[in-house]
Amino acid sequence: MTDPVLTLALIAFGLLLVALPLAFWSLSGGRSSTVVRLLVAGANVSLTAQLTLRWWESGHFPISNLYESLCFLAWACTLTQLLVERSWASPLVGAAATPMGLGCVAFASFALPDRLQAASPLVPALRSSWLVMHVSVIMVSYAALLVGSLLSVAVLFTERGRQLELRSSSIGSGGFRRAQLAAVPGGGEASSGQGLELSSVAIGVSEQLDSLSYRTITVGFLLLSVGLVSGAVWANEAWGSWWSWDPKETWALICWLVYAAYLHTRLSRGWQGRRPALVASAGLVVIVVCYIGVNLLGIGLHSYGWFLGA
Repeated sequence: MTDPVLTLALIAFGLLLVALPLAFWSLSGGRSSTVVRLLVAGANVSLTAQLTLRWWESGHFPISNLYESLCFLAWACTLTQLLVERSWASPLVGAAATPMGLGCVAFASFALPDRLQAASPLVPALRSSWLVMHVSVIMVSYAALLVGSLLSVAVLFTERGRQLELRSSSIGSGGFRRAQLAAVPGGGEASSGQGLELSSVAIGVSEQLDSLSYRTITVGFLLLSVGLVSGAVWANEAWGSWWSWDPKETWALICWLVYAAYLHTRLSRGWQGRRPALVASAGLVVIVVCYIGVNLLGIGLHSYGWFLGA
């Protein structure tokens, strides 16, 4: 192996490949693994070095073709995973999110032909300062939405026999207060101000997962909104039109609408737990279609640097 860029990608692949079974091993034991986090952090460092080296070699931001885009997405997914695990160190996070980073690196390193892995000059439409702003924000938003959606999928399979009810916390992390009216000794009803008992109740695994998924998807949705607006500005500058209903633009809008529906059901309709998790799971499929499926056709204004549009 003479290309250091590919070597660094393979190192990241190896680290994530080792981390994946360890993550599921930790999940079966019910305890978070420091080793898994260190392996994922090592993969993230390796991908950081790879993208930096590719940037230095090519002279442009390394996100102009499918190989660079997949590596950048893997970097963003591993970073998001580490940030989520910092909020809640659970083996479920590693088991749910590690396959995404591993899949991106594996597809980039082994499925793509050599001509798509090689660096190439930017097409005229990409020679803009908007490249870093628009594409990087979109890719980071995809990573946050993917990790958040995977956590939602995990909600569907954890504590399936338990009624999932999310409750707010007014005393910080570690639990929440529940007010109960205790019966007055003797069988009478409690009078006003009497029999009021405050007790702390532990937050369940599904509730914690759902909360993390909701927060992660919210961040991803905000970034996706910024990415769509910046893309419209760039499109007007490059092609003279704010919106052209290009297949990539259309599916990005569909993705935005799906996650807008997810947030609407939670904020306005009061949905919680497994019902919004189903919406987030649908969003996972939409992102895959938008990111990979549309580009397999090689059509539209966003087909440069991809399979049939290369």
